[in-house]
Amino acid sequence: MPKKEEVVVDEKPRETTVEFLSSLAGVLVTGLFIITFVLQAFEIPSSSMEDTLLIGDHVFVNREQFAPPTRWMGRLMPYRDIRDNDIIVFLSPETQGLFVVKRIMGVPGDRIHLRDGVVYRNGQKLDEPYVTNKDVPNAEVSRPYRENFPAIPPSDIYQVTPEWQSALPGDIQGEDLVVPPDSYFAMGDNRNASYDSRFWGLIPKKNVIGRPMFIYWSFTTPEDQYKMTDWGDRAGFLAHIIIHFFDETRWKRTFKLVR
Repeated sequence: MPKKEEVVVDEKPRETTVEFLSSLAGVLVTGLFIITFVLQAFEIPSSSMEDTLLIGDHVFVNREQFAPPTRWMGRLMPYRDIRDNDIIVFLSPETQGLFVVKRIMGVPGDRIHLRDGVVYRNGQKLDEPYVTNKDVPNAEVSRPYRENFPAIPPSDIYQVTPEWQSALPGDIQGEDLVVPPDSYFAMGDNRNASYDSRFWGLIPKKNVIGRPMFIYWSFTTPEDQYKMTDWGDRAGFLAHIIIHFFDETRWKRTFKLVR
């Protein structure tokens, strides 16, 4: 009888423990690099960007996109300048160490003014489908100034900072604020609740952290939760999250792009 042909099967060599640990270390180093230098996690603390961003939205921020390009990363990262309508995270020019998120309404050279709550940029009336005007306490006090900027002179009555009261006239030409070099004018999408460039001034370029990319988790959070800095309050809310993780997580917002 003819002999059956033997089929030789090449077995893939098993990964050794050393090789596995080496691969794992590579993944961890890459992840650590991305989290440290490229992405950063932030939680939205206030209602100033509703309904684009809600209190309790947790977002990943691209820290590199608006940074000065480096020789070794220039070909890997999509660097670009900040544009009108970009949403950015930045360090507050007013409060040291406070991270803020707003929408860019004016880049250097832009001419900005508001009339009856409508924004005009470079003489053009803006179509802003993302804007909301939800009622908030004491909104009527600042309405004349807030909705007719910069035609109404700033003052303490409207909660305008003394520094901005002094600096604002120097940037006004005619009826417009002209955004100076290396500065940005920003406002929140929820215009009634937004404490923004109208009240504390321009954002220096050096204060920009990056651009929110997407929401990775969203949890129903009280409006004043960010003010609760006591250890007991924080522990209590953490317990609340653990108990209500499934029923108070806004699942539909998971992985939603920020735009």
